[in-house]
Amino acid sequence: MAKTLVVVGAGPGLGMGVARTFGSRGFRVGLIARTKDRLDSLVSELAEGGVTAAAFPADIHDRGALAAALAAAGDTLGPVDVLTYSPSPTGSITHAAQTTVASATAQFELHVLGAVTAVGQVLPDMRARGEGTILLTTGVSSTVPAPFLANVGLAMAALRNWAHALHTELRPQGIHAATVTIASGVIPGGGEADPDAIGARYYRMHLQRDRAEEVIGDLDVFRDLVAQRVGQDGGSASSRAD
Repeated sequence: MAKTLVVVGAGPGLGMGVARTFGSRGFRVGLIARTKDRLDSLVSELAEGGVTAAAFPADIHDRGALAAALAAAGDTLGPVDVLTYSPSPTGSITHAAQTTVASATAQFELHVLGAVTAVGQVLPDMRARGEGTILLTTGVSSTVPAPFLANVGLAMAALRNWAHALHTELRPQGIHAATVTIASGVIPGGGEADPDAIGARYYRMHLQRDRAEEVIGDLDVFRDLVAQRVGQDGGSASSRAD
């Protein structure tokens, strides 16, 4: 029987790399993001590749809408076997000393509370079945403190911590929870940074159920970047900006 993948935060880069990879292995695919027209285009692209897919528009910031979209995906495609959570960073990114309650809250709501909502929606059914996979995406600032990504790093570090805690708690119940930390750009044709190559890493994490984390890219390269940028003004890093 075909299994179901749902991608929360689906987009043409990372999300579609994951969707194509799982879809090519027989998974039905549900895509959740805010813009219906964009999702419909992605569904059409997957269908052209022989993947059964459907769109479920929802604003991740609207926790009720997100839960309803996940419920609709389960009703339409079947129980969610694999959940991936990987929304693109949005909102202002602040330096450490300029971080405010508002800027920290905005990132926490997107990356942490959205993930908690999504997991809370699918977890009861996974527990009832005694199986399932939850893959939560974090950026490099979840692991390497970066002054120029301070509010994002706050949220990402919390999400990474929670993913590891879920891994420990849920593993005896047959549910695999883990984090994928992306320490590189997502670049078509970029070797290990290509969306489909990254999608393959997500699929490998789905299979390697004893592992709590997969790191894509080189953390030391980012550490060097942080060291170079200490004391400098300017924007964010050139990876996922998180």
